[in-house]
Amino acid sequence: MNILQILSSARGPASHSTRLANDIVARLRAADPAATLTVRDLGPELGEAALQALFTPADRRTPEQAARVAADDALIAEVQAADVLVLGVPMYNFASPAQLKNWIDAIARAGVTFRYTAEGPQGLLTGKTVYVALTRGGHYRQTAADSQVPWLRSVLGFLGMGDVHFVYAEGLALGAEAEAAAFADARAQIEALALAA
Repeated sequence: MNILQILSSARGPASHSTRLANDIVARLRAADPAATLTVRDLGPELGEAALQALFTPADRRTPEQAARVAADDALIAEVQAADVLVLGVPMYNFASPAQLKNWIDAIARAGVTFRYTAEGPQGLLTGKTVYVALTRGGHYRQTAADSQVPWLRSVLGFLGMGDVHFVYAEGLALGAEAEAAAFADARAQIEALALAA
């Protein structure tokens, strides 16, 4: 099994979402000790220069444009090679981090990871299982304030990834006792997932 772990927090090693995603990865690797792991800590955003590079024919790209497209190609190749993706997703101001949106923008490429057909869009990143480690300071699960889960279900489904599982650690800003309880609950959720080897 090939596992791709996506880190989208700006908090580095102190990140709760990274901690929870690490727990999921540990459980996957315990089930399959031979599993390979690739960790991607998200970086550069999709801006005007990147868009110009993507829409410039390959033989007319500047060296800078070619390098920018190659960076996105590498991100796409990681996802294509992965059997399992584990996304660490904190909630910042009721939304997912900009780094995660930038990664989605980098891997969502018409004709490569999705295509338009007469019947509508078709995702090309099929056959993958996705685990999303959601960490929040308050309690937002199954409320109108949870913009993350609907967005992630939509965008991952659009790309062909419909086997998506969410693990929640909520109330992390409500004190040490609440944080400990949130992670205990999250670990129970991970155990209940029956992660396959």
